[in-house]
Amino acid sequence: MRQWWQSRGVDPEPQITDDVSAFKSAFRRLAAGVSVITARHPDGRPAGFTATSLASLAADPPMATFNMARRATAWPAIEQTEHVLVHLLGVRNRAVAETLSLTADQRFAGDHWTPGPLGLPLLNDVPAWMLCRIVGRYPIEQSATIVVRIEEGSLGAPDVPLLYHERSYWKPGDRV
Repeated sequence: MRQWWQSRGVDPEPQITDDVSAFKSAFRRLAAGVSVITARHPDGRPAGFTATSLASLAADPPMATFNMARRATAWPAIEQTEHVLVHLLGVRNRAVAETLSLTADQRFAGDHWTPGPLGLPLLNDVPAWMLCRIVGRYPIEQSATIVVRIEEGSLGAPDVPLLYHERSYWKPGDRV
């Protein structure tokens, strides 16, 4: 029987040349849900990025965290804004996930979004979105952890979760 990684052309034992390669290879094996964080630059331009680091932090009050590189093109917007929109993506949103991974000038070209609460970019047809107030920014080396408090949100039509694993988008398989 072929394993999933054989059908995807993934080498089960990659050549590890240094600690950074080992770190990247290990974390590529961690499947993660896909979300998009959007904001506005101080001049009003939309900003956003595809993220796999979103995590719930607390239910009462409702809080979450996400991580990002401080050299990312969206960092100036996240660093200077008070609110962001967090979008949870489903399989039907794969193209949007890919679009928000393009260069900054390409991410908001098209009709996949509209101005939402507080004028923030709201992605169309997502399973859920949340308006979040940033309550903490914690720089760590060249990255940052952002802590947000959810203020409002909405559920869209249900969808199969979109996952990112081994540099590819996936949907969950069999229940184990």
